[in-house]
Amino acid sequence: MPELPEVETVRRGLAPAMEGHRFDRVEQRRGDLRFPFPADFAARLSGRRVEALSRRAKYLIADLDDASALVMHLGMSGSFRVDASTPGLFHIDRSKDPGHDHVVFHMSGGAMVTYNDPRRFGFMLLEPRATLAEHKLFRDMGVEPLGNALDGALLARLFAGKKAPLKAALLDQTLVAGLGNIYVCESLHRAGLSPRRAAGTLARKNGAPTSGADRLAAAIRETLDAALAAGGSSLRDHRQADGSLGYFQHSFRVYGRESEACQTPNCRGAVQRLVQSGRSTFYCAVCQR
Repeated sequence: MPELPEVETVRRGLAPAMEGHRFDRVEQRRGDLRFPFPADFAARLSGRRVEALSRRAKYLIADLDDASALVMHLGMSGSFRVDASTPGLFHIDRSKDPGHDHVVFHMSGGAMVTYNDPRRFGFMLLEPRATLAEHKLFRDMGVEPLGNALDGALLARLFAGKKAPLKAALLDQTLVAGLGNIYVCESLHRAGLSPRRAAGTLARKNGAPTSGADRLAAAIRETLDAALAAGGSSLRDHRQADGSLGYFQHSFRVYGRESEACQTPNCRGAVQRLVQSGRSTFYCAVCQR
């Protein structure tokens, strides 16, 4: 599933084609994706202008001029692409089987934005913007890892008293929203922290953050920033909105590198793999404590 960097990369690619433009026409080519489309989906979007395109965790949110919000989730294999005839917008050839093109937005600026999803695990909703934070998808969502609030002190408060492994705590979307398996593995390695370690050990008895909490907060930011600069990670389905691949997978330190030498300077360990809650974890047992 695309993680935060991939979704943010898509948002940045779509913004020039969608922000400030109207939906001149909407093609809805099937009745459902993971869930049924909202009633009169195409008609309700037609003529509406996109005031802003934002991201919350792994969701894309288009604020519309009628005070509603178009919520979009990529699921496992969803992607957007932009075909544009307007100067200043990129043009790409079709990069996916058009048989999986399920929604096409014809924008007033000349762009055609197509949603393609072979597995159909993605979805789109139309909700009132004013109450969106109270929607069941968002009301229990944790802090944004790229926001100003994330620091060692916050991680200490979130994890205090928790006996769950650090890997599991970081994947808990009610604590930190948007992190997935890849970037948690990579962040823990940069911070030198074991995925097995109890999350509560990042808080001192008085609630203050340990040095590990400070390192982890910095490592999360560094990892996500590096992934964004590389356009995300393309392992299976992810492409940027201009059709190009992300390249952060070439910079993985541990993810998918079982048995390879650890990349931490002066570490003689090798990357190991273990299964936690049914998901693969990659780490170095020598330098991650």
